[in-house]
Amino acid sequence: MTLIKSISGIRGTIGGQAGKALTPIDLVKFSAAYAGWLRQRRQGKLKVVVGRDARISGEMAQRIVCGTLMGCGVDVIYLGLATTPTTELAVIYEQADGGIILTASHNPEEWNALKLLNGQGEFLDAGAGNALLQLVEQNACVFAETDALGTLTENNTHTDRHVEAVLNYPLVDVEAIYRAGFKVVVDAVNSVGGIAIPKLLAALGVETVPLFCEPTGRFAHTPEPLPQNLTGLAKSVVAENAQLGIAVDPDVDRLALVCEDGSLFGEEYTLVAVADYILSRRPGNTVSNLSSSRALRDVTEAHGGNYFASAVGEVNVVAEMKRVQAVVGGEGNGGVIVPDFHYGRDALIGVGLFLSHLAHEKIACSQLRDRYPVYFTSKNKVELTPDTHVDALLEKMKKQFASQRITDSDGVRIDFDSEKKWVHLRKSNTEPIIRIYAEAPDEAAATALAAEVMHGIAIS
Repeated sequence: MTLIKSISGIRGTIGGQAGKALTPIDLVKFSAAYAGWLRQRRQGKLKVVVGRDARISGEMAQRIVCGTLMGCGVDVIYLGLATTPTTELAVIYEQADGGIILTASHNPEEWNALKLLNGQGEFLDAGAGNALLQLVEQNACVFAETDALGTLTENNTHTDRHVEAVLNYPLVDVEAIYRAGFKVVVDAVNSVGGIAIPKLLAALGVETVPLFCEPTGRFAHTPEPLPQNLTGLAKSVVAENAQLGIAVDPDVDRLALVCEDGSLFGEEYTLVAVADYILSRRPGNTVSNLSSSRALRDVTEAHGGNYFASAVGEVNVVAEMKRVQAVVGGEGNGGVIVPDFHYGRDALIGVGLFLSHLAHEKIACSQLRDRYPVYFTSKNKVELTPDTHVDALLEKMKKQFASQRITDSDGVRIDFDSEKKWVHLRKSNTEPIIRIYAEAPDEAAATALAAEVMHGIAIS
């Protein structure tokens, strides 16, 4: 049983004892606190959008969450099965006061979570998240009387509206994509991507071969779109003689790609390729987080722009993008953020822009990948125990590598600039683990650097 409360929301495994897992009681407490947080910001009738991925627990969770919000006097717009970026856009379109997405993102199917949005369809920042956590602890929510109860309206049109917005985005070249005659295999891990991505591709005139596109919530493989989980997609791309493979996570804010020869484009390079395309038409700055590839910096500087790094977490990337007025940004996990579309990671706009790029270049996907700087990333995660002292481990690393450039705004990142390699250690906000990411110009160096650091903190 696991329950994680953070400024990002609440996340846990379904079933078990209240307060130690994600149970109906915890869903009520957190939803009511969220309504109370909204009430502190605006009096009068409140409106909240709720969407969910296809997890088996989603139906149970949405009934509790929607009912709780109604009990707090909030009018609910329920989207049904909807991606995270679709729900974010729906907050804007519905002029709602906020939104809740029921999804545990890349976590296995026994997990679920509440992702919380503000009135701009963006994740809560640290100040708002901490204020909400205080309300949860105080358990001081006041529920509405009979005449002030909220209403429930179901609206399943927002996926279509999201697709239409992608088609109308100026840099998505629908005609070029249609003329290219692409054939694409889609692995949507049996969640909401199986609805949204094929619908988008059909609108773009792309022939689609569905792979795990039934939104049953029974994930066909480990849902995180990492290389070891995409072997089936790679085989299908080759077998189908397709030009591209597309993989998304259960809530469709991450996009990973497979080339026509079955090789992986690399989730770190999704953002790099989309940024290359945007920067060739809109010069400017870019942002990614401290755990993302140096390749974005190289491509940005080649286009005459400036690259900036933020702390890990979408809300931190968005804040930095706003500060430096970035034209594109995101995270190295396949998360693409296009600010004049909306400030959220969005695999749908990522697909539209990547296919536009590929159509304009008139080359194979593997040839496009070969154009970008070569870096290899070793991504590792280590389970935490109650006795693990994370801060002490990080301080140990800072001392051990004191001669290198160190950034400690989010865990510890150590840059070996002369060798174009780095390693980043940080405690996850969504799982009881430490993430240890290392990158270098060759795979052996990245693996060795990660191993050195893991040995240094006495974890193997």
